[in-house]
Amino acid sequence: MSTFDNATAGRPIGLTAPSGIDRAAHHRLDEAWLAAAWSHPTTRVFVVSGGQVLIDDTADGTELVMTPAFEAPVTETHRYFLGTDEKGVSYFALQKDSLPGRMDQSARPAGLREAGLLLGARDAGLMVHAVALENWQRLHRFCSRCGERTVIAAAGHIRRCQACGAEHYPRTDPAVIMLVTDDQDRALLGRQVHWPEGRFSTLAGFVEPGESIEQSVAREVFEEAGITVGEVEYVASQPWPFPSSLMLGFMARATTYEINVDGEEIEEARWFSREELTAAFESGEILPPFGISIAARLIEIWYGKPLPRPRSAG
Repeated sequence: MSTFDNATAGRPIGLTAPSGIDRAAHHRLDEAWLAAAWSHPTTRVFVVSGGQVLIDDTADGTELVMTPAFEAPVTETHRYFLGTDEKGVSYFALQKDSLPGRMDQSARPAGLREAGLLLGARDAGLMVHAVALENWQRLHRFCSRCGERTVIAAAGHIRRCQACGAEHYPRTDPAVIMLVTDDQDRALLGRQVHWPEGRFSTLAGFVEPGESIEQSVAREVFEEAGITVGEVEYVASQPWPFPSSLMLGFMARATTYEINVDGEEIEEARWFSREELTAAFESGEILPPFGISIAARLIEIWYGKPLPRPRSAG
């Protein structure tokens, strides 16, 4: 497998731009340091609930709604240290059952698909980290070894079983996502069965146990579209906490061209030339993938320019 070299591929992908935040993992077990950081007047805190945060449109752009620690909602355990910036400001996220209200009513709740397109690199990076931790915390409250309830440790980055002593860490599931092209330089796009009519994107799937990522690319493309692929080139990766994936992006070259969709995950797949895809975008027949997704970037690399924005973020 080689690495894809393209000027478009070098542009930042949503949720991956350098955030300027040092995660400072060495402080996560230092309770004295964490307590001092929490009480420091420069520390900033935001709430995450159900994958959403509060965002606000300001004169400088859209920002996370953050407060000093002394103004933050009370929580005894679900307090996650996210890191520090170059000025020494510490950032924490609080997991709550609901987002707090705002006196001025100017803020609004948003998930990553919306906020990721609007927030700056620092806030987007903080939000991705917090949402990923919240997803994991909500789904892994009990020990997978003995079944007893676990407790939070390491500032939200470990769950520890006090019964058997096991430690559990946030999981990240590797997934491959690939744009397949043929000998006519057409792109293969598919539509999942649960997507709205007209929404097409790249093929994707999870890496299975005992499988290399190259093998996973070939297997997923064949399973979903009946196409075999040869050369596979790595492009970039993207954190995708919906709920806990790391998307590994590839360009792949088809060696067969007759489409045979599985009908279970992929309902329809088609080869598109650039001219055909442009016409389909302009007519509204085809809806592009979400701009925050690495899928959009993979298609853009082949397409040669940014894709039109989807009509709906739903």
